[in-house]
Amino acid sequence: MRKIIATEFYSIDGLMSDPDDLQDWVTANFSADMGAYVDSAYGQSDTLLLGAVTYRLLASYWPTADTNPNAFEGDAEFASTINNMKKIVFSKAPLTPAWQNSEFHPAINADEIRTMKAADGKNMLIVGSATVVQQLTTLSLVDEYHLLVHPVILGQGKPLFHGLQQRQPLKLLEAKPFENDVVLLRYQPASDSEPV
Repeated sequence: MRKIIATEFYSIDGLMSDPDDLQDWVTANFSADMGAYVDSAYGQSDTLLLGAVTYRLLASYWPTADTNPNAFEGDAEFASTINNMKKIVFSKAPLTPAWQNSEFHPAINADEIRTMKAADGKNMLIVGSATVVQQLTTLSLVDEYHLLVHPVILGQGKPLFHGLQQRQPLKLLEAKPFENDVVLLRYQPASDSEPV
């Protein structure tokens, strides 16, 4: 069965973006070993699950990143990977397709997600998209959380798990520091853990 993995850049105080919904604290602090993690996570996946805000942001950059002279180092090579992935976008308001392989859904349907998970294919990644993470967490459909905790305190911004009504116990699978002082914390829901 395919996994749904939420992979998120995260501040020490539990925020995924600043009050302007920016992550310049991520792009200013990238390292080769963290890039290798990102390449591996995307290489093991074939589908992105996105909310409307994240979709617009990514679609404004990646379709032309391979020809953009102002693209970040390595993005031209990575563009082929992300552009060829399937994008499933959840948006209540209609969106104009701005990126190849995009499919739009007005709401998250748990049965549809379970059918996707049972289908053949690689993993499905959620990047950004706090509302998608929140809804799929509530539905117990996220298999792993990969939190890349950056050495920054934002003070204000967007929390990843805002509005969850129930406690969600997790089991740590891996804690891996990178050269840039970012730490990858990889968790799965405790209910998915092997019996001790």
